[in-house]
Amino acid sequence: MKQLYPKLILDALQTVRYPGTGKNIVEMGMVEDDLRISGLHVTFSLLFDKPTNPFLKSLVKAAEAAIHAYVGKEVEVEIATLCPPSAGDQPKGESAPPAVGPRGANIIAVSSGKGGVGKSTVAANLAIGLARLGYRVGLLDCDIFGPSIPKMFQLEGEQIYSEERDGKTLILPAEKYGIKVLSIGFFVNPDTPTLWRGGMASNALKQLIGEADWGVLDYFILDTPPGTSDIHLTLVQTLPITGAIIVSTPQQVALADARKGLNMYTNEKVNVPILGLVENMSWFTPAELPDNRYYIFGREGVRVLAEETGFPLLAQIPLVQSVCENGDAGTPAALDPASPTGNAFLQLAARVVTQTDRRNAEQAATRIVETH
Repeated sequence: MKQLYPKLILDALQTVRYPGTGKNIVEMGMVEDDLRISGLHVTFSLLFDKPTNPFLKSLVKAAEAAIHAYVGKEVEVEIATLCPPSAGDQPKGESAPPAVGPRGANIIAVSSGKGGVGKSTVAANLAIGLARLGYRVGLLDCDIFGPSIPKMFQLEGEQIYSEERDGKTLILPAEKYGIKVLSIGFFVNPDTPTLWRGGMASNALKQLIGEADWGVLDYFILDTPPGTSDIHLTLVQTLPITGAIIVSTPQQVALADARKGLNMYTNEKVNVPILGLVENMSWFTPAELPDNRYYIFGREGVRVLAEETGFPLLAQIPLVQSVCENGDAGTPAALDPASPTGNAFLQLAARVVTQTDRRNAEQAATRIVETH
């Protein structure tokens, strides 16, 4: 690898743009003059207007990623953040910590109008993508009647423990791939149907949220059940959901149900922002013909829906055999970012970070839906 020098680092940082301005962070004077290089170790500071800048975390990670991409993966990057003193007021869009559940997290609901569109696959790979970007991530399987996250993380039969803290018994989530994971599937027989009424299912979900040691997280991903149900009502009445992601295939019957999901979250009584749409199974690509695309479920259906509703299209995920195989094997595709599908999920995670930062900067914190 060639020798490092300041211009090489600054050229890489010029590829990092501040959201919404079109200007890069060097042009904006955000890179301080304390750049130091020692062998393969690089240190410098980024200057922000305030410590609560909504893009602070994402820009630091983007700067690190730019250096690794344009200079070399071997470079050790250490970035400090400098901000002028402030009163520490909570910014407009920053969600207050929920009364229960993880502290300080952006809470993202991954939803679909109908089953079978790959919502859990997207949720699992999104969680892994966020973790690979360096965020602290928790994943809650909210599908009480059809939990699939234990299998997708190779955690079937996992023994879940609890411990006493300050007179309260807390469930300790499982940990896999750097993610804290909980599912009702850890506590029930996988071969026996869960014959519970809505109230019992909702109470079980509340326990997984409020009686677990989630700790401090950056992102808390909710893999919600398909459709609109008691579970969704329980979630919006329990947690201040930062935003929702709607997953659908391009098929018209799936899009009709996706519209219902959009309407549920944007209903004035619920009022959860939509971060964007994900089109899953966009096309089929056989392994032996990697350049071919076969549009089995229709073409560009979710893109058209995104244009109609004004919500961003976050990703189009192809249908390839390895996605199914990896999910069944407990090794989701995002674990291999070098693969086309893994890279697509990693890009999805990056776009979710950008949309979440933008949402927090432009909109007020979500309020928990009150029960009357």
